[in-house]
Parts: sequence; structure tokens; C-alpha cells
Amino acid sequence: MDTVFTYLYQVGFAVSILVLISLGLALIFGMMKVINLAQGEFLMLGAYFCVLTSSMGAPLWIAIPVAGVLVGLFGVVVERTVIQWLYGRVLDTLLATWGVSLLMIGIVTTVAGPQSHSISSSVGRVVVGGFVVPGWSMVIIAGAVLMLLATYLILRFTNLGLIVRGTMQNPQMARALGTNTSMIYMLTFGFGSALTGLGGALLVPLFGASPTMGGLYIGKAFIAVISGGPLPLIGTMSASGLYGSIDGVMSYLFSPVLGEIIVLLVAIVMLRLLPSGITGGMRKGI
Repeated sequence: MDTVFTYLYQVGFAVSILVLISLGLALIFGMMKVINLAQGEFLMLGAYFCVLTSSMGAPLWIAIPVAGVLVGLFGVVVERTVIQWLYGRVLDTLLATWGVSLLMIGIVTTVAGPQSHSISSSVGRVVVGGFVVPGWSMVIIAGAVLMLLATYLILRFTNLGLIVRGTMQNPQMARALGTNTSMIYMLTFGFGSALTGLGGALLVPLFGASPTMGGLYIGKAFIAVISGGPLPLIGTMSASGLYGSIDGVMSYLFSPVLGEIIVLLVAIVMLRLLPSGITGGMRKGI
């Protein structure tokens, strides 16, 4: 029984990490078709905002959502000053967001230094079927589930979510019906940035914050979103479940490095067999 709990924990934790790092990208790339190479640095910025807010005396449960909001506002600034002029221009967007990425790394390194920063949580260890795990890892799993559920409910069952989905699917029709599509693009990019910042803040107590941490996660995030296919949330959830399960089991049985290698090989095979992604055959949904 202990072995079963161990496998369930490893898989759940690996899937949750993928959800946290790829959920914001699912909106920005999956819905808006914007290839944001600074996505990893948005994650990093969320981690540093959490450290900064916590160092000012705020409890961790306040510092995390504050970090998400601040990264969301930063995303709005980036969209208004850079991204909004480059919609439909893929190569220009790649170059511009790469520049934003390098700029963010340089500024954070200059201000906070190249060393890693971390914060402690009041959550201790948790015993799961005789298997002792860090308590904060359970918080990460719960946080990933709540973020995914909240995002789905907002996009699926609110008027704003309906407008966002309609704008992304047919911006010309939405504009003809009186929708301010520029504002919708700005809000969607900001919301995706906030989700990414929130994910980065949740990772801090376990993994810390460093200027180059975004590079460790951005590849996995793009693999999950691209493999998911045209339905960003359902696809990302499916891909995260698949790759997280493989990574969790292989990392436990062998090593984390071998787990990541196998995930990459499976992703290559998946894209060869399903070039449109896991949800390529579906027509409705988000």
C-alpha cells in the first residue's frame, strides 16, 4: 500500500508542476497564438515578487496572490508596449519577447544578485501511508488543481470568458459586434501572465528563486501546450497528466534526468503520431 501512495504522490506532484508552469502559457500561446519566449521569466518574476513581499513582513498566503497580481500587471504593460504591435507577426514576436526575456534576467540579476533566494513555509512534513513528503508539495498539488478549475470555470461559465473565447476564435466578428478586441487581448495576456506568476510564487518554498530559473521550465511548458492541441485547457491538462505521470514514475524508479529524457522522447512520438495534438480531433471546448 505504501508503494501505491508513493506512486500516486510522485505522479500527482509531477503533474501539478507541469500545470503550474504551463497554464498561463496555455492562454497566451494556446488561445492568443503568441509565442512568448519570456514566459519562463514571468514565472521567475512571480517567484521574486513572492520573496520580496514575504521579506516585507507579509504572510506567505498573502505574498503568493500578490505576486500573481503584480506579474499580471507587468504582463499588461508588456502587452501594451510590445506585444500589441506584433500580433500575426510570429518572427517579430519571437525576437521581441526574447529581448524582454534577456532584459528581465539582466535587471533581476543586477538588483537581486545571481544567487538563489528562498522563503520558508510553516507547513512541515506530511506522512502519506508511511511515506514522508514535504508539506508544501501538497500545497502545490492543491494549488494546481484550484488554478486549473478556476480558469476553466471563468472561461466556460462567465460572460467575460465567452467574450474572450469568441474574440480568440473570430476577432473580426467580435469587433463587428462591438467588442473592444484590443482590451480583450490585453486582459487575456495579463490573466495568463498572472497565472504564470502565481505558479512561480507557489514553487518558491521548495525550489527557491533565481534569475535563470525560467529556463528550467519553459521547455516543458511549451511541450505540454503544443502536445495538448487546439483546445488549450483540456489539451494542457491532458498533456500534463500524460507527461507528469511518465516523469513521476520514471523519476521515482530511476532518476529525474532519465524521467525528463523519456518525457521528451514520448513528446516527439506524440507529435509524430498526433501532429494536431491530443485534442486535434475535438472541435468544441476550451
